[in-house]
Amino acid sequence: MKTILITGGAGFIGSHVVRLFVNKYPDYRIINLDALTYAGNLANLKDIEDRPNYEFVKADICDFDTVYRLMQDKNVDGIVHLAAESHVDRSIKDPFTFARTNVLGTLSLLQAARLYWESLPERYEGKRFYHISTDEVYGALELTCPEGVEPPFRTAASSGEHHLAYGTEFFLETTKYNPHSPYSASKASSDHFVRAFHDTYGMPTIVTNCSNNYGPYQFPEKLIPLFINNIRHRKALPVYGKGENVRDWLYVEDHARAIDLIFHKGTIADTYNIGGFNEWKNIDLIRVLINTVDRLLGRKEGEDLNLITFVTDRAGHDLRYAIDSRKLQRELGWEPSLQFEEGIEKTVRWYLEHQDWLDQVTSGDYQHYYERMYIDRG
Repeated sequence: MKTILITGGAGFIGSHVVRLFVNKYPDYRIINLDALTYAGNLANLKDIEDRPNYEFVKADICDFDTVYRLMQDKNVDGIVHLAAESHVDRSIKDPFTFARTNVLGTLSLLQAARLYWESLPERYEGKRFYHISTDEVYGALELTCPEGVEPPFRTAASSGEHHLAYGTEFFLETTKYNPHSPYSASKASSDHFVRAFHDTYGMPTIVTNCSNNYGPYQFPEKLIPLFINNIRHRKALPVYGKGENVRDWLYVEDHARAIDLIFHKGTIADTYNIGGFNEWKNIDLIRVLINTVDRLLGRKEGEDLNLITFVTDRAGHDLRYAIDSRKLQRELGWEPSLQFEEGIEKTVRWYLEHQDWLDQVTSGDYQHYYERMYIDRG
Protein backbone atom coordinates (compact mmCIF):
# COMPACT_ATOMS: atom_id res chain seq x y z
CA MET A 1 0.00 0.00 0.00
CA LYS A 2 1.40 3.39 -0.99
CA THR A 3 1.25 6.09 1.65
CA ILE A 4 0.70 9.61 0.34
CA LEU A 5 1.05 12.62 2.61
CA ILE A 6 -1.09 15.61 1.52
CA THR A 7 -0.29 18.81 3.38
CA GLY A 8 -2.94 21.48 3.78
CA GLY A 9 -5.61 18.90 3.06
CA ALA A 10 -8.26 20.65 5.16
CA GLY A 11 -8.03 23.79 3.04
CA PHE A 12 -9.82 24.74 -0.15
CA ILE A 13 -7.77 23.06 -2.88
CA GLY A 14 -6.31 20.50 -0.50
CA SER A 15 -9.69 19.11 0.53
CA HIS A 16 -10.60 18.49 -3.12
CA VAL A 17 -7.28 16.71 -3.69
CA VAL A 18 -7.70 14.57 -0.55
CA ARG A 19 -11.23 13.61 -1.55
CA LEU A 20 -10.14 12.69 -5.07
CA PHE A 21 -7.22 10.53 -3.87
CA VAL A 22 -9.24 8.80 -1.13
CA ASN A 23 -12.08 7.94 -3.52
CA LYS A 24 -9.96 7.07 -6.54
CA TYR A 25 -7.20 5.07 -4.83
CA PRO A 26 -8.66 2.74 -2.16
CA ASP A 27 -5.34 0.88 -2.13
CA TYR A 28 -3.49 4.04 -1.04
CA ARG A 29 -3.25 5.29 2.51
CA ILE A 30 -3.93 9.05 2.40
CA ILE A 31 -2.64 11.10 5.33
CA ASN A 32 -3.97 14.64 5.60
CA LEU A 33 -1.50 16.84 7.49
CA ASP A 34 -2.96 20.21 8.43
CA ALA A 35 -2.34 22.70 11.25
CA LEU A 36 -5.98 23.82 11.13
CA THR A 37 -5.19 27.52 10.99
CA TYR A 38 -8.08 29.84 10.14
CA ALA A 39 -8.30 28.48 6.54
CA GLY A 40 -8.34 24.80 7.53
CA ASN A 41 -11.76 23.24 8.00
CA LEU A 42 -12.26 19.52 8.54
CA ALA A 43 -15.95 19.94 7.77
CA ASN A 44 -14.77 20.21 4.15
CA LEU A 45 -14.02 16.46 4.34
CA LYS A 46 -16.97 15.25 6.40
CA ASP A 47 -18.03 12.87 3.61
CA ILE A 48 -14.76 10.89 3.70
CA GLU A 49 -13.55 11.26 7.29
CA ASP A 50 -14.47 7.66 8.17
CA ARG A 51 -12.92 6.00 5.13
CA PRO A 52 -10.48 3.21 6.05
CA ASN A 53 -7.74 4.59 3.78
CA TYR A 54 -7.90 8.13 5.21
CA GLU A 55 -6.16 9.55 8.27
CA PHE A 56 -5.95 13.09 9.61
CA VAL A 57 -2.92 14.40 11.52
CA LYS A 58 -3.02 17.83 13.14
CA ALA A 59 0.48 19.30 12.94
CA ASP A 60 2.46 22.29 11.70
CA ILE A 61 4.72 21.67 8.71
CA CYS A 62 7.30 23.95 10.37
CA ASP A 63 7.64 21.43 13.21
CA PHE A 64 10.49 19.45 11.68
CA ASP A 65 10.73 16.80 14.41
CA THR A 66 7.03 15.95 14.12
CA VAL A 67 7.13 15.85 10.34
CA TYR A 68 10.24 13.65 10.32
CA ARG A 69 8.71 11.19 12.80
CA LEU A 70 5.55 11.10 10.72
CA MET A 71 7.56 10.25 7.60
CA GLN A 72 9.19 7.35 9.47
CA ASP A 73 6.14 6.09 11.36
CA LYS A 74 3.85 6.09 8.33
CA ASN A 75 6.45 5.03 5.73
CA VAL A 76 5.51 7.94 3.45
CA ASP A 77 6.14 7.27 -0.25
CA GLY A 78 4.97 10.56 -1.72
CA ILE A 79 4.14 14.12 -0.69
CA VAL A 80 1.62 16.45 -2.30
CA HIS A 81 2.45 19.78 -0.71
CA LEU A 82 -0.41 22.30 -0.66
CA ALA A 83 -0.08 23.78 2.83
CA ALA A 84 0.52 27.52 2.49
CA GLU A 85 -0.56 30.95 3.53
CA SER A 86 -2.14 32.31 0.37
CA HIS A 87 -4.01 35.59 0.87
CA VAL A 88 -2.15 38.58 -0.57
CA ASP A 89 -3.79 41.15 1.71
CA ARG A 90 -2.74 39.16 4.79
CA SER A 91 0.82 38.89 3.43
CA ILE A 92 1.02 42.67 3.12
CA LYS A 93 0.03 43.06 6.78
CA ASP A 94 2.08 40.13 8.13
CA PRO A 95 4.90 39.01 5.82
CA PHE A 96 6.70 37.07 8.59
CA THR A 97 3.91 34.48 8.84
CA PHE A 98 4.12 33.91 5.09
CA ALA A 99 7.90 33.51 5.16
CA ARG A 100 7.62 31.06 8.07
CA THR A 101 4.92 28.81 6.63
CA ASN A 102 5.64 29.00 2.93
CA VAL A 103 9.45 29.03 3.02
CA LEU A 104 10.54 27.40 6.27
CA GLY A 105 7.58 25.00 6.25
CA THR A 106 8.48 23.80 2.78
CA LEU A 107 12.13 23.47 3.78
CA SER A 108 11.08 21.42 6.83
CA LEU A 109 9.13 19.01 4.62
CA LEU A 110 11.93 18.74 2.09
CA GLN A 111 14.57 17.96 4.72
CA ALA A 112 12.35 15.44 6.51
CA ALA A 113 11.58 13.66 3.24
CA ARG A 114 15.23 13.69 2.17
CA LEU A 115 16.54 12.25 5.42
CA TYR A 116 13.88 9.55 5.57
CA TRP A 117 14.06 8.50 1.91
CA GLU A 118 17.87 8.48 1.90
CA SER A 119 17.79 6.12 4.91
CA LEU A 120 15.90 3.48 2.91
CA PRO A 121 17.62 0.73 0.88
CA GLU A 122 15.78 1.89 -2.25
CA ARG A 123 16.43 5.57 -1.42
CA TYR A 124 14.41 7.71 -3.87
CA GLU A 125 13.05 4.90 -6.03
CA GLY A 126 9.25 5.18 -6.24
CA LYS A 127 9.24 8.41 -4.22
CA ARG A 128 7.95 11.83 -5.22
CA PHE A 129 7.76 15.34 -3.73
CA TYR A 130 5.13 17.39 -5.54
CA HIS A 131 5.02 21.11 -4.70
CA ILE A 132 1.98 23.21 -5.67
CA SER A 133 2.77 26.86 -6.37
CA THR A 134 1.05 29.84 -7.96
CA ASP A 135 1.10 31.91 -11.14
CA GLU A 136 1.81 34.99 -9.02
CA VAL A 137 5.52 34.10 -8.80
CA TYR A 138 5.83 35.21 -12.43
CA GLY A 139 4.80 38.79 -11.69
CA ALA A 140 2.40 40.59 -14.00
CA LEU A 141 1.52 40.78 -17.68
CA GLU A 142 0.49 43.83 -19.66
CA LEU A 143 -2.72 44.32 -21.60
CA THR A 144 -1.01 44.01 -25.00
CA CYS A 145 -3.55 43.61 -27.77
CA PRO A 146 -2.91 43.36 -31.50
CA GLU A 147 -2.85 46.71 -33.26
CA GLY A 148 -6.33 48.11 -33.77
CA VAL A 149 -7.98 45.48 -31.54
CA GLU A 150 -9.67 46.25 -28.24
CA PRO A 151 -9.59 43.72 -25.39
CA PRO A 152 -10.90 41.18 -24.89
CA PHE A 153 -10.04 39.50 -28.16
CA ARG A 154 -10.04 35.89 -29.30
CA THR A 155 -6.80 33.94 -29.29
CA ALA A 156 -5.77 30.30 -29.62
CA ALA A 157 -6.33 28.12 -26.58
CA SER A 158 -6.50 24.39 -26.00
CA SER A 159 -7.57 21.74 -28.51
CA GLY A 160 -7.75 24.25 -31.32
CA GLU A 161 -10.49 26.19 -29.55
CA HIS A 162 -10.41 29.90 -28.86
CA HIS A 163 -10.94 31.97 -25.75
CA LEU A 164 -11.17 35.63 -24.80
CA ALA A 165 -7.85 37.12 -23.74
CA TYR A 166 -6.62 40.51 -22.58
CA GLY A 167 -3.11 40.26 -23.92
CA THR A 168 -0.82 38.43 -26.29
CA GLU A 169 1.65 37.27 -23.63
CA PHE A 170 1.13 34.32 -21.28
CA PHE A 171 3.09 32.81 -18.41
CA LEU A 172 5.16 29.86 -19.62
CA GLU A 173 7.08 27.33 -17.53
CA THR A 174 10.21 29.20 -18.59
CA THR A 175 8.96 32.69 -17.63
CA LYS A 176 11.40 34.49 -15.33
CA TYR A 177 10.25 34.84 -11.74
CA ASN A 178 9.29 38.39 -10.75
CA PRO A 179 7.14 38.33 -7.58
CA HIS A 180 5.56 41.59 -6.41
CA SER A 181 3.92 40.76 -3.06
CA PRO A 182 5.20 39.14 0.14
CA TYR A 183 2.93 36.18 -0.67
CA SER A 184 4.31 35.62 -4.15
CA ALA A 185 7.87 36.23 -2.93
CA SER A 186 7.44 33.52 -0.29
CA LYS A 187 6.06 31.07 -2.84
CA ALA A 188 8.88 31.88 -5.28
CA SER A 189 11.42 31.16 -2.54
CA SER A 190 9.76 27.83 -1.71
CA ASP A 191 9.80 26.88 -5.41
CA HIS A 192 13.54 27.53 -5.52
CA PHE A 193 14.14 25.35 -2.46
CA VAL A 194 12.21 22.47 -4.06
CA ARG A 195 14.24 22.66 -7.25
CA ALA A 196 17.47 23.02 -5.26
CA PHE A 197 16.75 19.80 -3.39
CA HIS A 198 16.52 17.99 -6.72
CA ASP A 199 19.69 19.53 -8.06
CA THR A 200 21.67 19.07 -4.84
CA TYR A 201 20.39 15.78 -3.46
CA GLY A 202 18.67 14.15 -6.41
CA MET A 203 15.27 14.30 -4.73
CA PRO A 204 12.45 13.46 -7.21
CA THR A 205 10.54 16.75 -7.24
CA ILE A 206 7.87 18.37 -9.40
CA VAL A 207 6.55 21.96 -9.26
CA THR A 208 3.30 23.24 -10.70
CA ASN A 209 2.10 26.83 -10.96
CA CYS A 210 -1.65 27.32 -11.14
CA SER A 211 -4.00 30.20 -11.89
CA ASN A 212 -6.85 31.40 -9.63
CA ASN A 213 -9.10 28.59 -8.42
CA TYR A 214 -12.80 28.80 -7.65
CA GLY A 215 -15.45 26.34 -6.51
CA PRO A 216 -16.94 24.76 -3.33
CA TYR A 217 -15.31 25.02 0.10
CA GLN A 218 -13.24 28.14 -0.61
CA PHE A 219 -12.66 30.26 2.48
CA PRO A 220 -14.88 33.35 2.16
CA GLU A 221 -12.11 35.91 2.33
CA LYS A 222 -11.44 35.19 -1.35
CA LEU A 223 -13.33 37.14 -4.00
CA ILE A 224 -15.92 34.69 -5.30
CA PRO A 225 -17.27 33.18 -2.04
CA LEU A 226 -16.97 36.55 -0.25
CA PHE A 227 -19.01 38.33 -2.90
CA ILE A 228 -21.60 35.53 -3.15
CA ASN A 229 -22.13 35.83 0.62
CA ASN A 230 -22.22 39.63 0.50
CA ILE A 231 -24.74 39.66 -2.34
CA ARG A 232 -26.85 37.17 -0.41
CA HIS A 233 -26.88 39.55 2.59
CA ARG A 234 -26.92 42.71 0.44
CA LYS A 235 -23.61 43.94 1.85
CA ALA A 236 -21.15 46.17 -0.01
CA LEU A 237 -18.87 44.58 -2.62
CA PRO A 238 -15.45 46.27 -2.22
CA VAL A 239 -13.65 46.36 -5.58
CA TYR A 240 -10.00 47.39 -5.76
CA GLY A 241 -9.29 50.38 -8.02
CA LYS A 242 -11.64 50.28 -10.99
CA GLY A 243 -11.83 46.49 -11.16
CA GLU A 244 -9.59 46.44 -14.24
CA ASN A 245 -7.25 43.67 -13.02
CA VAL A 246 -7.43 40.48 -15.09
CA ARG A 247 -7.23 36.94 -13.73
CA ASP A 248 -7.28 33.47 -15.31
CA TRP A 249 -9.83 31.27 -13.49
CA LEU A 250 -9.86 27.48 -13.09
CA TYR A 251 -12.52 25.29 -11.46
CA VAL A 252 -10.96 23.63 -8.41
CA GLU A 253 -11.91 20.06 -9.37
CA ASP A 254 -10.09 20.50 -12.67
CA HIS A 255 -7.01 21.55 -10.69
CA ALA A 256 -7.34 18.45 -8.49
CA ARG A 257 -7.51 16.25 -11.61
CA ALA A 258 -4.36 17.92 -12.92
CA ILE A 259 -2.54 17.32 -9.62
CA ASP A 260 -3.51 13.65 -9.69
CA LEU A 261 -2.28 13.28 -13.27
CA ILE A 262 0.99 15.12 -12.70
CA PHE A 263 1.74 13.32 -9.44
CA HIS A 264 1.47 9.95 -11.17
CA LYS A 265 2.73 10.69 -14.68
CA GLY A 266 4.63 13.98 -14.62
CA THR A 267 8.32 14.13 -15.44
CA ILE A 268 10.66 14.37 -12.44
CA ALA A 269 12.33 17.78 -11.99
CA ASP A 270 9.90 19.34 -14.44
CA THR A 271 7.48 22.25 -14.10
CA TYR A 272 3.90 22.39 -15.36
CA ASN A 273 1.60 25.39 -15.61
CA ILE A 274 -2.09 24.74 -14.89
CA GLY A 275 -4.59 27.29 -16.16
CA GLY A 276 -8.12 27.65 -17.39
CA PHE A 277 -7.61 29.67 -20.59
CA ASN A 278 -10.29 31.78 -18.96
CA GLU A 279 -9.46 35.46 -18.42
CA TRP A 280 -11.86 37.88 -16.78
CA LYS A 281 -11.60 41.44 -15.58
CA ASN A 282 -12.54 41.57 -11.92
CA ILE A 283 -15.39 44.00 -12.56
CA ASP A 284 -16.88 41.81 -15.30
CA LEU A 285 -16.62 38.72 -13.11
CA ILE A 286 -18.36 40.56 -10.27
CA ARG A 287 -21.23 41.56 -12.55
CA VAL A 288 -21.66 37.93 -13.60
CA LEU A 289 -21.72 36.91 -9.93
CA ILE A 290 -24.35 39.53 -9.09
CA ASN A 291 -26.58 38.53 -11.99
CA THR A 292 -26.24 34.82 -11.16
CA VAL A 293 -26.89 35.19 -7.42
CA ASP A 294 -29.85 37.51 -8.01
CA ARG A 295 -31.41 35.11 -10.49
CA LEU A 296 -30.93 32.05 -8.27
CA LEU A 297 -32.37 33.91 -5.26
CA GLY A 298 -35.43 34.91 -7.24
CA ARG A 299 -34.47 38.58 -7.37
CA LYS A 300 -34.53 40.75 -10.45
CA GLU A 301 -31.30 40.02 -12.36
CA GLY A 302 -28.82 42.82 -11.76
CA GLU A 303 -30.84 44.18 -8.87
CA ASP A 304 -27.79 44.25 -6.61
CA LEU A 305 -25.33 45.93 -8.98
CA ASN A 306 -25.56 48.96 -6.70
CA LEU A 307 -23.62 46.99 -4.06
CA ILE A 308 -20.38 47.53 -6.03
CA THR A 309 -18.14 49.90 -4.08
CA PHE A 310 -14.76 50.95 -5.48
CA VAL A 311 -11.99 51.17 -2.86
CA THR A 312 -8.33 52.19 -2.85
CA ASP A 313 -6.28 49.76 -4.89
CA ARG A 314 -4.11 47.13 -3.22
CA ALA A 315 -0.40 47.93 -2.91
CA GLY A 316 1.60 46.27 -5.69
CA HIS A 317 -1.56 44.95 -7.35
CA ASP A 318 -0.55 42.96 -10.46
CA LEU A 319 -2.51 43.95 -13.54
CA ARG A 320 -2.91 40.64 -15.36
CA TYR A 321 -2.16 36.94 -14.86
CA ALA A 322 -2.61 34.48 -17.71
CA ILE A 323 -1.34 30.90 -17.76
CA ASP A 324 -0.35 28.96 -20.87
CA SER A 325 -1.04 25.33 -19.92
CA ARG A 326 -0.54 23.84 -23.37
CA LYS A 327 2.53 21.91 -22.21
CA LEU A 328 0.38 20.01 -19.70
CA GLN A 329 -2.26 19.40 -22.33
CA ARG A 330 0.27 18.32 -24.94
CA GLU A 331 2.35 15.99 -22.73
CA LEU A 332 -0.24 14.54 -20.36
CA GLY A 333 -3.56 15.16 -22.11
CA TRP A 334 -5.14 17.34 -19.42
CA GLU A 335 -7.54 20.17 -20.16
CA PRO A 336 -10.28 22.00 -18.21
CA SER A 337 -13.63 20.22 -18.15
CA LEU A 338 -15.91 23.20 -17.48
CA GLN A 339 -16.59 26.41 -19.34
CA PHE A 340 -16.49 29.35 -16.96
CA GLU A 341 -20.19 30.19 -17.16
CA GLU A 342 -21.03 26.58 -16.27
CA GLY A 343 -18.51 26.57 -13.44
CA ILE A 344 -19.76 29.85 -11.97
CA GLU A 345 -23.37 28.63 -12.07
CA LYS A 346 -22.33 25.41 -10.33
CA THR A 347 -20.28 27.32 -7.74
CA VAL A 348 -22.96 29.88 -6.89
CA ARG A 349 -25.56 27.11 -6.53
CA TRP A 350 -23.26 25.23 -4.15
CA TYR A 351 -22.76 28.20 -1.82
CA LEU A 352 -26.45 29.07 -1.83
CA GLU A 353 -27.37 25.44 -1.09
CA HIS A 354 -24.74 25.24 1.67
CA GLN A 355 -25.51 28.43 3.55
CA ASP A 356 -24.96 26.56 6.82
CA TRP A 357 -21.32 25.97 5.78
CA LEU A 358 -20.89 29.67 4.92
CA ASP A 359 -22.52 30.77 8.17
CA GLN A 360 -20.33 28.46 10.26
CA VAL A 361 -17.18 29.74 8.58
CA THR A 362 -18.08 33.42 8.80
CA SER A 363 -19.12 33.03 12.46
CA GLY A 364 -16.00 31.03 13.38
CA ASP A 365 -18.00 27.99 14.57
CA TYR A 366 -16.18 25.78 12.04
CA GLN A 367 -13.01 26.03 14.15
CA HIS A 368 -14.61 23.77 16.75
CA TYR A 369 -15.37 20.96 14.29
CA TYR A 370 -12.09 19.17 15.10
CA GLU A 371 -12.86 19.12 18.83
CA ARG A 372 -16.48 18.03 18.26
CA MET A 373 -15.40 15.25 15.89
CA TYR A 374 -13.06 13.67 18.42
CA ILE A 375 -15.40 14.20 21.36
CA ASP A 376 -18.13 12.39 19.42
CA ARG A 377 -15.72 9.49 18.85
CA GLY A 378 -14.90 9.30 22.52
